Formats: sequence, C-alpha cells, structure tokens
Amino acid sequence: MKNWAGNQRFTHTSFHEPSNLDQLIEIIQHSDKLRALGTGHSFNEIANCPSGSMVSLRNLNRIIHLDGNGLNPTITFEAGVTYGQLAEYLSKQGYALKNMASLPHISVAGAIATATHGSGDLNGCLSTDVVALKLATPQGLQELSRETIGEKFDGVVVALGALGVVGQITLKIVPRFDVRQQVFLDANWLEVRDDFDAIMGSSYSVSLFTDWQNDRINQIWFKQTSQELNWSNRFIYMSPALHRVHPLANGSPDACTEQLGIVGPWHERLPHFRMEFNPSYGDELQSELIVPRWYAVEAIDHVFASSSKIAPWILSSEIRSVAEDNLWMSPFYQRPSIGIHFTWKNNWTEVKKAISVIENKLEPFGARPHWGKLFLMEPAKLQEHYPRLDEFRSLVSQFDPSVKYRNPFIEHAIY
Repeated sequence: MKNWAGNQRFTHTSFHEPSNLDQLIEIIQHSDKLRALGTGHSFNEIANCPSGSMVSLRNLNRIIHLDGNGLNPTITFEAGVTYGQLAEYLSKQGYALKNMASLPHISVAGAIATATHGSGDLNGCLSTDVVALKLATPQGLQELSRETIGEKFDGVVVALGALGVVGQITLKIVPRFDVRQQVFLDANWLEVRDDFDAIMGSSYSVSLFTDWQNDRINQIWFKQTSQELNWSNRFIYMSPALHRVHPLANGSPDACTEQLGIVGPWHERLPHFRMEFNPSYGDELQSELIVPRWYAVEAIDHVFASSSKIAPWILSSEIRSVAEDNLWMSPFYQRPSIGIHFTWKNNWTEVKKAISVIENKLEPFGARPHWGKLFLMEPAKLQEHYPRLDEFRSLVSQFDPSVKYRNPFIEHAIY
C-alpha cells in the first residue's frame, strides 16, 4: 500500500476496512497497535503503523444528521466522508461549509486531525469548524465537545491521530452562498509586496502561485462571494487571465474549478480542483511552512533569495492566509498566519536538500510545518512552537494509556 503520491509505503501487520462503527470498535478492541488511514493524502509517515494494524475509514461514509434549527446549524457524519461528498450533500440542502481546502478529495477526519486549511484572512483552518467528535474506543463511542470536556476540547481536535480513531464528526455549517473566481497572471513580486495585505484581504479567499523565479508571482486566484465588489482593475499591474488556467505549468485547466468570474456554488469554486478529476499533479512531493502574518513579506523575500537552490525542483508554490485559532496543536495557534506551500518534483534526494534550505531560511520567523507534509525540523525546535505541548501529552496519556495509537511519527515529533 502507498499513499496518494506514492512516496510513502504503508507497512502493517494487518489491514481492516470496517463498514460500520460496531466493526471499528471491535477492531480497536483486538488491536495492540493501531492507526487510522483516511484518503492517504499525507506525505509523511503520520498514518503509518509498522508494528500493528491499519484501519481504513473509507466505508464509514454516512451522513447522520443535519440540524438546521436555531442560529447555529450543524452537520454530523461518519469519519470516512470526504469534503467533496459532504459539500454535495450540504449544497443540495441549502447549506455550506465556511471554507474548503484546494482538494475536495480529502477526508474530513484526516484534514481536521492535521489542521489542513484553505485561504482567507477571516477563515481559520478547517479544524476550527469542529463542534464535536465521537472517538471510537474499546468501550464504545465517547463524545468529545466543549460541553463534555471543556477547554480540553481545544486539545483534541488537532490530535494527529494520537488520541484514537475518530468515528463521527459534527461541524458548524452556514447558509449556502455563491462565489466567483478570477485569476490574474504574471505580477512582479516587488509590486505585489507593497500591496500584500490589500491583496490577501481583498477577497473571501486568495492564493498566490509562484515558481520563485525572476521575482514573479505567476498567478493570483481571487475567490469572491457575490456580496463582494467585483474589482477587475484594482491592481493595475496584474493581467486578467482570458482563459482557464491550471496552477501547474503543464496541468490541464479542465481539472480546475470554474474561473473567469463566472458565479457558481461555493463548493465548485472554493477548492482549486474538481472532484471528478485527479487533483494537482500526482507524481509529486509536498511541504509547507506556516509563518506569522506579521513576518509574511520578509519571509517570502527570504524564499525568493533562495531561488537558485530550490527552483529547479519546484512544480509550483502557493501562498495563502489563515486566521488564528486556539487549538493547541494547530500551526495557527494564537497567530494569524501565512502558509507557504511547496509542490516539488518527486526526487526526494534533491527535494530534501531544498526543504532544508527553506526551513533554515524561515526558522528566524518561527515557521511551523504542516503536520501532514514533509519536514525535516528537529523535534526540539518543532516542540518549541507549541506552548500547550505538555498539556497535549497529558491528554494523550489520558486517552491512550496503553500507547495503542503511538507510531514512529508521534514518538519522534511529540516525544
């Protein structure tokens, strides 16, 4: 078994695909070591369980309950549901998620466990929409929410799979809304630099794409709600795309969501890629570093200064903004942030060197790596970025006293 990109091989003593929660609980009861597998979109060993069992949740894909009553509507579903599946269902019911990642193909459970995100100055990572979780334990389902465990709930949402296997999820939802997406091409970084905050705050969601060559921002994707003003000429140094584009130079635009300012449903615009197509490139590696918003421009300058060492191995790089949160193990914990994401050619020998260069360049800015991507940061440095780490370790001991869910990734990164 391999992950989505093929760079990680999953090793295990047994593999399970339960079709209901009772079967999942029975598997947990009979496993000494266990890790859950979502859609396999992580690029490191976070899901691997070389000395125990692996359980795929893909068949646990039922929508359980939509609660549209009151001021705070929610949706409850099983942990194998993907964002694409959930979005289709919600849209038909007249509801929406506040935000989505670039891929609708990923599982909701895997995304929230690793603090996966979209973009938008006012949009937190996807984990911030979690209202409640049901953890599958040997004794049955244990409900976790602010009502049941208080402040500790901020520690259990982004848990990296270390507390156990999530069986059900309840998310906040909002009324359905429409979005138009416009792409602008070939902007000079020095001009974008001066307008950086204005650009990132100009639309509901904004993504900058670059290959770090010639001080160019190759593409800027603006995703605006129908209530936002359509300002095609606000940044006059940008050229609007006259046809649909793909963020990768040789990628087919058919795989991308509708552009050219055509208004459409939220779930057909907020992701970059369409559910019915293979996302991104596929034969690739990915890494991402998250820096505080107040260091964003300086940090991006440092990456451009390293162009000669990284550009030969870059397929594309995306810059996004994410609002701060209070989730203990979130890279966005108590700081508005900019994520600098790298899609690399699949050459680990050279990419490893490039990641090392970027991590060293961004270390002075307090860069935190994305939990589901590739990183080389030593545990001591990594752990310095998480002031609630000791409390998280206590939660792990409380929920997993037999260390059933610890794997080499957790041992290395957290302990």
